[in-house]
Amino acid sequence: MFIGGYGTLEELLEVIAWSQLGIHDKPVGLLNVDGYYNSLLAFIDKAVEEGFICPNARQIFVSAPTAKELMNKLEDYFPSQENVASKLNWEKEEIEE
Repeated sequence: MFIGGYGTLEELLEVIAWSQLGIHDKPVGLLNVDGYYNSLLAFIDKAVEEGFICPNARQIFVSAPTAKELMNKLEDYFPSQENVASKLNWEKEEIEE
């Protein structure tokens, strides 16, 4: 059985990047059942350690092994990152012809 794939990972990282850019300020939750995403989380933590990802940006998403714990973390989430593009207007503009 296949669950997700490259597209799923791309979508996860895209939504995290949108938060970093200030397009939204919502938390991103990762349900890490049986430690399935431990390697991904270790990779991201290593990227933070090496300076590739800012420590505040690491806080954009939360993970937990159970849905109940994840929901609690999502409810307690408060954005702490500084948006690099916070002054941009992400609303779609109507173009007059």
